[in-house]
Amino acid sequence: MTYRYLVYEKKTAVAHITLDRPEKLNALSKALQDELMAAVERADDDDDVRVIVLKGNGRAFSAGYDITPGTRTPGEYGGQNIRKDIKGLRRLQERWSALWSVGKPIIAQVHGYCLAGATDLVLHCDLIVAAEDASIGYPAVRALGSPPTHMWTYLVGPQWAKYLLLTGNSIDGRTAERIGLAWKAVPAAELDAVVDELAETLAKVPLDLLAANKAICNRAVDFMGRALVEQLAAENDAIAHQSPVVAEFYRLAEQRGLKAALEKRDAPFRDSSATKPKTS
Repeated sequence: MTYRYLVYEKKTAVAHITLDRPEKLNALSKALQDELMAAVERADDDDDVRVIVLKGNGRAFSAGYDITPGTRTPGEYGGQNIRKDIKGLRRLQERWSALWSVGKPIIAQVHGYCLAGATDLVLHCDLIVAAEDASIGYPAVRALGSPPTHMWTYLVGPQWAKYLLLTGNSIDGRTAERIGLAWKAVPAAELDAVVDELAETLAKVPLDLLAANKAICNRAVDFMGRALVEQLAAENDAIAHQSPVVAEFYRLAEQRGLKAALEKRDAPFRDSSATKPKTS
């Protein structure tokens, strides 16, 4: 199978799937998401593959969902009839829930930006290894709504989830490791080697045991209400999309470009260093 927006490579028992829209900071267009899920399914169906690694080409893992004016599919990321909005958001949830349910361990290798929709992606993986200088967060909460999926509280607890989702501030890889969002943070130059070593270590375990132990960990989170919370997250996001600030963001993006809309959204937060977490 050929791909336009990603690179698929198998090394022994590890499938490496690399997002490949570097000119767009690997923004998650619907086409890229479709290819990503097809590649993950391919790896999951391959009996020779035991572990899957997801990473990104260029300066970022991914800057999030592609919200470039003129590219959004109606019902995809909100902004219209609330019922259609919920339906589109639930389709998005089904995609990430399918990633969560893959029987093989998935490692997310994060460098550069991992923002907004990119966090929806990586928080449904099994292990996150981040570069120490990565930038991880959900700045979209400042003007675009709420995460359409919600794994934050499960992974970092309510206080850190609230901090990240009430400010839109980002954290670096070191902080992500400290609060449990990432398994490990390492210097960017060592990221490939550390992920490769981790993947090769996991791949030494027989696949049926990997699947069994992943499944019970996931079941524990599911019994904490993951599926229900994600349904509620779609409704919450759709309600948030009715805020006038969301319509204003897209109006400005259409008239002056996405960069101008993002600049207006984020400018008031540039001097909030006193509220940003200290790195370790």
